[in-house]
Amino acid sequence: MKLAKSLLASAVIAGSLTGAVIAQDKVTIGVSVPAADHGWTGGVNYFAQDAIKRLGTTYPNVEFVFASAPDAPKQIADIEDMVSTRGIDALVILPGDPDAMTSAIKQVKDAGKFVTVVDRQLSIDGVEDLYVAGDNPGLGANAAAYIKEQLPEGGNIVILRGLPIPIDQQRFDGFMSGIEGSNITVLDDEFANWNRDDGFKVMQDFLTRFPDIKAVWTQDDDISLGAIEAIKQAGRDKDMFIVGGAGMQQILQAVADGSALTPVDVSYSPAMIATAIELTTSHLVGGVHVNGRFVLESTLITKDNAAEFLDPNSPF
Repeated sequence: MKLAKSLLASAVIAGSLTGAVIAQDKVTIGVSVPAADHGWTGGVNYFAQDAIKRLGTTYPNVEFVFASAPDAPKQIADIEDMVSTRGIDALVILPGDPDAMTSAIKQVKDAGKFVTVVDRQLSIDGVEDLYVAGDNPGLGANAAAYIKEQLPEGGNIVILRGLPIPIDQQRFDGFMSGIEGSNITVLDDEFANWNRDDGFKVMQDFLTRFPDIKAVWTQDDDISLGAIEAIKQAGRDKDMFIVGGAGMQQILQAVADGSALTPVDVSYSPAMIATAIELTTSHLVGGVHVNGRFVLESTLITKDNAAEFLDPNSPF
């Protein structure tokens, strides 16, 4: 999947291959991600392993230790093993439950390891050396701007949120700020856990309770698939449109085909994990300074530019 144009925000991504090179024959990088329990995390697993394979060939002195975990206790056990048994020099981690994992990740940092956190912010600021993520406030703001444009006179909408964690709140706040001052009315918002089945159930409930819905913001394409099915089963697919997020290939193809139900999407690519691994590797093998924050721009994907984001090799 083609990444949206990268935006360097409050970051120091600088240096040269001649500066501060780590003087050791071999380096080991641990990569820890959640198990592929839905489409986006499936994409994370795919892009992480693809980057590891590619970088392992480019840098034969770099060893990667990869692990995916279904829950926080297993992910914590994985990173503890990476430090104590595998002797990692750096950790790249997308924490499934950042609040539950902050303490364990801080212990990795306290052990003198370089820590890169991806996507989900920890409950304590400043633990990580590098933070790589998509533009979560921008994802919400871009969705809001499109819905406002399509509903200039206002109208009723519903929101299907993800999980009660900081990145969801950032998206939600960005969206709500974006519709402020308009005549758009949010009838309700409920968590759908970035899950297709939950998206179906929540949307069914909304359809039962609200006879007039003009637009749906799901903020996530897995949720969108469930919501789409509920809307079609209710025979109301001509009454509203959906704006999701992340760039799932199935949704992007519908956008490219000119779907009235899913006319646009907003980018939030799981390939950000590859960016994180590449930056961390550059730091270890080349002494490139990458401390700070690296934020990948959120882009509105329309019929006109969908082809730029379609990738037949992507599992997401």
